Amino acid sequence: MRRIKVLFTKVSHGLSRSNLPDLDYALNPYIGCLHGCIYCYARLYTKQGEASSNWGKVVVVKENLLKVLREEVRKYRSGVVGLSTITDPYQPIEAIYRLTRGSLKILLKNGFHVSIQTKNTLVLRDLDLLIKYHNKVDVGFTITTLNTHIAKIIEPYSSPPYSRAKALKKIADKNIETWIFYGPVIPGLNDDLGTIREILNLAVETNSKVLIDNLHVKPFMKKPEHPLREYIVKLNRKWWGKFVEEVMKKCREYNIECIKGYAEPSKITTLDKYLRE
Repeated sequence: MRRIKVLFTKVSHGLSRSNLPDLDYALNPYIGCLHGCIYCYARLYTKQGEASSNWGKVVVVKENLLKVLREEVRKYRSGVVGLSTITDPYQPIEAIYRLTRGSLKILLKNGFHVSIQTKNTLVLRDLDLLIKYHNKVDVGFTITTLNTHIAKIIEPYSSPPYSRAKALKKIADKNIETWIFYGPVIPGLNDDLGTIREILNLAVETNSKVLIDNLHVKPFMKKPEHPLREYIVKLNRKWWGKFVEEVMKKCREYNIECIKGYAEPSKITTLDKYLRE
């Protein structure tokens, strides 16, 4: 059985500025992520050393987050909040500490729009809030593959992909905006036509748009023992260009909105331009 370590910290801010598309703010209730995805480079943007160097095994709980957030929503103009950008807001520990649910209540009550991205079906616990504020939320599931075996290798502690697909359908059925993040796409692993068709069929069924992104290669992936090392050599502009061309062709056939590319998390944290006048 995997051993995990839970730490606690106090924070001076909850919201940070986001440079991701269509987001004004980012909110990360936890530091580190227990899903332990082997491709995740969020560890490089995690300043807490123990969580960063033991990715998937150490998580830090921001114990005073909700108190800080209540003050911030009075200080900053309402906008779109990405929940989350460098951790999963519904990783298993959320079932205990409920920082994501508490944050949702505060943000939605105060007029902020919340864009949720997760790999965990725990989001269904908060379906009551999502339904109540259906016009102020959108929910995206990262679905890199619907092959359980592959998912278990690259996303070992996330909800199984078919469980995510089922949760996505349940949320979409409640007239809540949904989307699928098909990424990272890894050559020779999840770039096949079968995977493309399965994800696009799910998008059609749930009326979801699809965001597509390739693997962002980082130094830790090049280590001899890393499972992705053998796939990195196949990643190049020619492969990506051909893949995007094929996916976009299929998107047009399926009449689905597909968006290429996804920015990396920003290190910019200043919120001066969002201060209420």
